[in-house]
Amino acid sequence: SVEMSDKVCGENTDGMELYNIDGREIIVVNSEYTNRPVNLPHTGDGTPGSLDDVRILQNFQGVSVMEIAEGENGWEVVVDSPYNRRITHLTPMTFDGPAAGHDLLKTAADPTGMNSLGTFNNCGSGRTPWGTYLTCEENFNGYFGSSEERQDQKPLDVDAGYQRYGIGAEGWGYDYHKWDARFDTAMNHNEPHRAGYIVEIDPADPNSTPVKHTALGRFKHENAAYAIAADGRLVVYMGDDERGEYMYKWVSRDAYVEGGDTSTLLSEGTLHVAVFEDDQTGEWVPLTPATTGMDEARIAVFTRMAGSAVNATTMDRPEWIAVNPTAAEAYCCLTNNSRRGALNDDGTVRTNAGGEPMTVNAPNPRELNRYGQIVRWRPEGGDHGATGFEWDLYVMAGNPTVHSDEYAGSPNINEGNLFNSPDGMQ
Repeated sequence: SVEMSDKVCGENTDGMELYNIDGREIIVVNSEYTNRPVNLPHTGDGTPGSLDDVRILQNFQGVSVMEIAEGENGWEVVVDSPYNRRITHLTPMTFDGPAAGHDLLKTAADPTGMNSLGTFNNCGSGRTPWGTYLTCEENFNGYFGSSEERQDQKPLDVDAGYQRYGIGAEGWGYDYHKWDARFDTAMNHNEPHRAGYIVEIDPADPNSTPVKHTALGRFKHENAAYAIAADGRLVVYMGDDERGEYMYKWVSRDAYVEGGDTSTLLSEGTLHVAVFEDDQTGEWVPLTPATTGMDEARIAVFTRMAGSAVNATTMDRPEWIAVNPTAAEAYCCLTNNSRRGALNDDGTVRTNAGGEPMTVNAPNPRELNRYGQIVRWRPEGGDHGATGFEWDLYVMAGNPTVHSDEYAGSPNINEGNLFNSPDGMQ
């Protein structure tokens, strides 16, 4: 029932983190998407037929915060814990960073552009050194649709953003827009700008409001992996999980001090995008008004276009990033890209959503890449705050028992450790 749908854990879990808070074990876990035919059996195919159906789906997704304890029956949820809460597609959120309060985030329901409802398609996760949880909004575009074509009423950059982020008239079958006007882009063309962020949740304070950090960019976030720069600044690595999109790095303006003020560390600083060179060096290029020709708010909302403006390297679906805790290096799972090097009917090379040809490049060297790879980089001087880095292909996934060509994988792949399409990584 609708009344009980926000009381369950949710389903299709992805990223999760465990916290010890005042001696209690608190687990925070994402619920990325729903199995609609299972959730809405009365509709036959799982397509919502009412606003109540939509509310059930909205409540089954998001984030669950739960206290757990080990007892006679093993680990169980502490059902009456004050820490327990569900964060859904309807939970009040607030914005910070350069897009907070900007016209691009304003709607009739929120004329301030400061407050949103819900977090969407929560994929991977991350944590901060001060003990909060980062949930990552990925395929948010699939929840929006349009009751009619009104492209002429959208500003040019908004219309271009719809194309780059895959926001279409039909959506992905959730049909929110047919019953909940907030998701009807014909009526609310700014609403999609309010999703696609890193969202910070404080598991220690069940009354806290989650924060959407626009400074960390809007794209299809997979996870968030932090490091500390040599001068103490916070670094957050992120991947945009779509074919031909980019890898990003956030560097805070201020240093992290344990027990000190952390309020600016995810809102004041500089977002960078990765450019890989053929000689196995690379650079994190800052995304600023000077480098992109865009103002700070538009860099935050249309981050993919900002990456294109500085010729970022198209990647084979950057998913989880992991930072080595004992050495100055990091890794990114590049899942696959079956369209790299593929040709259109007119003989031209397939492009990403920004129109950039996805020809092979040094860190993504395989056409029609079905198996994926893991790229590793080492920041210049061992400092994650540096803009320069050296990189290598740590592993090219494959299957040497089937293939003798490039799909056999790199030499460190054998029958005993073969895999393909790397995704999560710790």
